[in-house]
Amino acid sequence: MYACKKLDKKRLKKKGGEKMALLEKKILEKVNSLFLVNLAYAFDTTTHLCLVMSLMNGGDLKYHIYHIGDIGIEMERVIHYTAQIITGILHLHAMDIVYRDMKPENVLLDSQGQCRLSDLGLAVELPNGKTITQKESLLKWDFSEDDEKAGTKGYMAPEILKQEPYRTSVDWWALGCSIYEMVAGRLPFRDHKEKVTKEEIVRRTLEDECKFEHKKFDAPSKDIINLFLKKNVEDRLGCKDDPRKHEFFKSISIPRLEAGLIAPPWVPKPNVVYAKDTGDIRDFSEVKGVEFDANDEKFFKEFSTGAVPIPWQQEMIDSGLFDELNDPNRKKGGVDDDDEQKSKSCTLL
Repeated sequence: MYACKKLDKKRLKKKGGEKMALLEKKILEKVNSLFLVNLAYAFDTTTHLCLVMSLMNGGDLKYHIYHIGDIGIEMERVIHYTAQIITGILHLHAMDIVYRDMKPENVLLDSQGQCRLSDLGLAVELPNGKTITQKESLLKWDFSEDDEKAGTKGYMAPEILKQEPYRTSVDWWALGCSIYEMVAGRLPFRDHKEKVTKEEIVRRTLEDECKFEHKKFDAPSKDIINLFLKKNVEDRLGCKDDPRKHEFFKSISIPRLEAGLIAPPWVPKPNVVYAKDTGDIRDFSEVKGVEFDANDEKFFKEFSTGAVPIPWQQEMIDSGLFDELNDPNRKKGGVDDDDEQKSKSCTLL
């Protein structure tokens, strides 16, 4: 079972998002982690670009924070999810990829209760120590809540707001905000559903200190959040050392976590849909006045090249299909169309 992410071609062209969509697809082809949503295949239809990806039917963490029981998530779950999130972020950083959109809404749970980072649409590759500034990363369609910045209001690091060069530091700041939100049901510098101007959020982020008024915060959670929310990049947790060495994770064996051997503290019920009612989902109207040309067709062709993702290759090996189709003693002749197609697919390996 897989999920299919569909990008409307006309809407994509109208918003100038072609480069970003192609970048997301190429990054997804490269990554291979238990803690990232992985790409299985890419294709297009007459109206949409489609990414076939890991099925995550346990809902996103934002839904679990605000729509299941009391606001917030139990500390045991917060610790487990944060360790998995960090492992996913470290996988990206090891490949010189900056996530740039860390927030609970982009962390999805699978049917077993394990979480993965999703939506790499804002991710960017920064090889060889390269940095990026806000002006360089401006894309008119990637702003969340009308922000003219890469990221989402309330999770953006000071260096983004000040338009300073940055690398991976922005992901650790956003993670600090996300941990705070998982515990308290609000952001450190913005209350849930609070009506506040962008200018005020910027001021709070740059000037205010994080306050811990919620009774659910304990000493380790306060400390790790404070370390992630250091306004000076050089002092921020994650920019030098592995954050999973912090006392906050003393109850978790990191090697077992990396191997996927730790049972999650919470498992979704198979008969429950962990998402908003479909009636609450905004219905996009048809995009009019957009016509495709030769450049568009070239882009669609470049996007819809299928994929030979690492997890799929491993699946072919584990299932024995690769060995079967490449066995020199395999019976010749009488190969049906299906077997022939499988053989062609496996030669890509």
